[in-house]
Amino acid sequence: MRATTRNRAAAVALVVLLSGCGADEPAPAAAPTTSTAAPPTSAAPPTTTPAPQPVAPLTGLPVAAVDPRPALAVKIENPPIARPQAGLTEADVVWEQLVEGGTSRLVAVYQSRLPASIGPVRSTRPMDPAITAPLHGLFATSGGQGQYLQAVTAAGLQLFSFDAGDDGFARQGPRSAPHNVYLDPAPLYAAADPAHQAPPAAQFGYAPTAGTQTTVVAGAPTSRLDLRLSPEAVPSWTWNPVTRVWERAEGADPAFAADGVRVAATNVVVLRVEVVQTGALDPAGNHVPETLLSGRGGEAVVATGGRTATVTWSKGADGDPVVLTAADGSPVLLAPGTTWVELVPTGSGTVTTLP
Repeated sequence: MRATTRNRAAAVALVVLLSGCGADEPAPAAAPTTSTAAPPTSAAPPTTTPAPQPVAPLTGLPVAAVDPRPALAVKIENPPIARPQAGLTEADVVWEQLVEGGTSRLVAVYQSRLPASIGPVRSTRPMDPAITAPLHGLFATSGGQGQYLQAVTAAGLQLFSFDAGDDGFARQGPRSAPHNVYLDPAPLYAAADPAHQAPPAAQFGYAPTAGTQTTVVAGAPTSRLDLRLSPEAVPSWTWNPVTRVWERAEGADPAFAADGVRVAATNVVVLRVEVVQTGALDPAGNHVPETLLSGRGGEAVVATGGRTATVTWSKGADGDPVVLTAADGSPVLLAPGTTWVELVPTGSGTVTTLP
């Protein structure tokens, strides 16, 4: 009995001893907590704006790359004896002006395409610097009076002349002189000096998308445009809805180039202009007229896409391009393509549109 009591007491003492030792020991450390990091969020790919489509400066047509060559303006005659002319259908822009004797001459401008032959090339006239100075390029003529040739170079153009013996010009049959001077443009480009090697700036505004041309937004349907620069110069333009171009006629005769291609244009721009006599005479004794452009303005008619709109035009100095403004004050937008600019006198000339 006493032994059992002693055993129980020893057991209790052992429990107490063990409990006291546990109170002095540090608490066991908590098991480390492990966490899995969230996978990194992939950033959205950077957005890139595609580069705008390059366009030819004088037509607004899309190109793979703008040709770095300068614009070349060539003076071409237009009486019946000169037709059909070479190189007209390759021009980006053509200007028609009234000259002595009631006939017209052309200033054909090339940049996006170059024909092998251009002509017949004739002499310069007093309004040519105002027409071509905004191009800051090359100017080709058969010759001309000294004051007019000096005005071309003073306007910042590089002048090339048949009379001066420049390369690229030659007389070719079957016409007789002076209606037989033709130009190969390649030698002129080879001779362009460093100040005249850059492509030109755009001369007109072009609609960025179909249906935004000024004539579509604010024009009237038109099938034909009849012009009268003088009794001898009566061109007309008829809309071809199949090929979607304006086809040219000289009076009642359809106009063709020397290669048999019909002369046509995407746009026809008619400027009503003042024409004055300069007092100078041509070799035949006719008075040389001048079309006044710089510092002037007036009414204009724009023909695009089988429609026409009446707008206004203005021009600052010789080196400034013609500005076309719609009736609502917005810039005129043409259709991308070739353009003919008709300079129709306000006095003797007329402009008639047919629905």
